[in-house]
Amino acid sequence: MLNIAVKAARAAGAIINRASLDLETLTVTAKSPNDFVTEVDRLAEDAVIETLLTAYPDHGILAEESGRKHGVADSDHLWIIDPLDGTTNFIHGFPVYAVSIALSVRGQIQQAVVYDPSRNDLFFASKGRGAFLNNRRLRVSKRSRLSEALIGTGFPFRKGDDFERYLRMFDAVMHRCAGLRRPGAAALDLCYVAAGWYDGFFETGLNPWDMAAGALMITEAGGLVGNFTGEADFLHQREVVAGNPKVYAQLVTLLRPYTQVTAPPAAASAPAPAPTGASVATPESALAATLGEPPAAEPAPHAPAARKRGPVRVRKATAPADPGDALL
Repeated sequence: MLNIAVKAARAAGAIINRASLDLETLTVTAKSPNDFVTEVDRLAEDAVIETLLTAYPDHGILAEESGRKHGVADSDHLWIIDPLDGTTNFIHGFPVYAVSIALSVRGQIQQAVVYDPSRNDLFFASKGRGAFLNNRRLRVSKRSRLSEALIGTGFPFRKGDDFERYLRMFDAVMHRCAGLRRPGAAALDLCYVAAGWYDGFFETGLNPWDMAAGALMITEAGGLVGNFTGEADFLHQREVVAGNPKVYAQLVTLLRPYTQVTAPPAAASAPAPAPTGASVATPESALAATLGEPPAAEPAPHAPAARKRGPVRVRKATAPADPGDALL
């Protein structure tokens, strides 16, 4: 299934690259103030959906532009799609945008692809098999001090967003880290954490299609993802914090006072399984994980034989056979 997702992402990326050559002719529509959509978003989404449903007609689709309109609504297999994450960047010719595709199976993210068409960079991950960038194994950074960490974020931009709350978070983090960055495409930001380019990331107001693929990249690269209280239920909570285990724990400590998630007290001691299949729990358990022995490294089928392997904080899993395996 990963290889079908790669095929779909590249098809959408080809549409985006062609359109980027003549941005002046684009038709741009405002879904809401500062939230734009173009015909490229819709064409790219159509290409992704057609590729996926041709291969798997009994699967469901959750897409940014068309919602649950396509596919089988009650399928155990749900593709979560953002055909062009970073539309505002795209229409201004700022080359930070991506196609994001994730597959959720009975509530757990099993496959993920994030394709950066402007650089021809392909990030991909399968649950239990690691995360990769163009066949190079990804590992989160090893920095342990927040004061030395580079942190990614995203600014609130929609009408009704609580900008004052964000400014307080921004202030709390900015004065304790080495730097903050905001390129404007959350799917890529999360991949940058997985690659070790960022040491951590936080943002509010995100939707599942912004986070699903990138979150699996991080957990497969040895990192942690959760909401602002460090619990696993972040995919539908519109707040996310991620990072290598040590930086993640410190960010959760800073961001916990700003959470808007109202969970019952029992959730903190026994959080539900992460939607991504991630090793995510309370900040205390995240910090404990940094002090214990890491689990054995998990081999990845797509990586070169000579790669260096590091610890992967996931349970071993075996991916099902896929009719598209010969494509990648």
